[in-house]
Amino acid sequence: MAQFYSPNRRTTPRRQLTVIADSLDAAGQGIARLDGKTIFVADLLPGEEAQIELTEDKRSFAKAKVVKRLSTSPQRVKPQCRYFNQCGGCQQQHIDIELQRASKAEALQYLMMRETGVDKSAAPVMSGEPYGYRRRARLGLQYQPKHQRLVMGFRQVQSNTLVDIKNCPVLVPELDMLLTPLSECLNQLSIKPKLGHVELIHADNSNIIMIRHLVPFSHADKQKLNDFERQYDVSIWLAGNDNALEALTSSSPMPEYQVVGEVLKFNPLNFIQVNGQVNQLMVAQALAWLDLTREDRVLDLFCGMGNFTLPIARLAQSVVGVEGVENLVEQARNNAQLNTISNATFYNENLEAEIHTQPWAAQGFNKVLLDPARAGAAGVMEHLIKLMPEKIVYVSCNPTTLARDSKVLLDEGYQLLHLRMLDMFPHTSHLESMALFIRRPEH
Repeated sequence: MAQFYSPNRRTTPRRQLTVIADSLDAAGQGIARLDGKTIFVADLLPGEEAQIELTEDKRSFAKAKVVKRLSTSPQRVKPQCRYFNQCGGCQQQHIDIELQRASKAEALQYLMMRETGVDKSAAPVMSGEPYGYRRRARLGLQYQPKHQRLVMGFRQVQSNTLVDIKNCPVLVPELDMLLTPLSECLNQLSIKPKLGHVELIHADNSNIIMIRHLVPFSHADKQKLNDFERQYDVSIWLAGNDNALEALTSSSPMPEYQVVGEVLKFNPLNFIQVNGQVNQLMVAQALAWLDLTREDRVLDLFCGMGNFTLPIARLAQSVVGVEGVENLVEQARNNAQLNTISNATFYNENLEAEIHTQPWAAQGFNKVLLDPARAGAAGVMEHLIKLMPEKIVYVSCNPTTLARDSKVLLDEGYQLLHLRMLDMFPHTSHLESMALFIRRPEH
């Protein structure tokens, strides 16, 4: 058989080295340096020495795994979750929480300095409880025909296979206690092979289980769910394959939560911040940075169902909220009415489309808050510059797009006054942040 040489085929030599990590990146990887090259090492903490094996070797950096750890940092702690080595949900439970927060804050500061040239400390970190904080979670469902069993849980690391979760210490206790009985209940249903996923939501007035199903429930299945609902004092909502949503029991209350004194009702399909404690701190910080008076006209972009808008309305002359998801805008209007707020106006508009033609765009605003999704706010930056508000609060779930959009503001005469890291998702690599920009006097 003829053999052909392929010049593009490369294999990474399995080199073993001994290194000491000097810091952590935001994803919890140890950073070591050898011969001028940065090496990212999974499961290695600052100060720890280890024999490592390279798994990827590039010109300017390398990645590696630990073969043998030769010393142990006092900042290495015992994970509270028994699924830590399997589940892909929380990858940093072995790291002291203060080190997690400091590393993420330093990563945010470094990224902003590298991309914008502004060296702004991200301390102090805004944080809440490191465990029992998550008030919303989606769990996958996988039916195993061989065992005729439905597995409920989170995905394994770098896999589509589910870990069969019986408890989760990052969930609020009210949701954690439902995991085992809920799994047992779902396994009794006749349509268990046709279930998609479940979402658990802890609201101020109820605990919600939302079940995504691909075929209708039988009367017997609904009776089992009714029994579960009564026994565990929860509200079960059924989400069909066509995105239709109905409460199992017609008397189930609409879920709600409070933020800075305002009550926000929401549909279980609506987005809410999963960390209620940090959400309260975040909204309060935004209000303090905006320093609102009865003279202020505020624009809230990507406003959702009013998480920031309604508390702003309570303090300002007027506020306009703009959001691309129609049912969120409808819910925001309902929430304004619920809280007897009449100076908040909401628009359902695509903030990636032609901004200048949208009905809100001709109005004047002197302060702006924006809270975009991971893609950032590139579509609104040009219009934001034209408005030239005196203050802009930017809430971000992606530091890369925050840095990109910040550069636009800085180039157009704004100053980055404050930068804070939000520990919205302890033990994960997610990095949330918020920044305050003010217009320089000469502009």
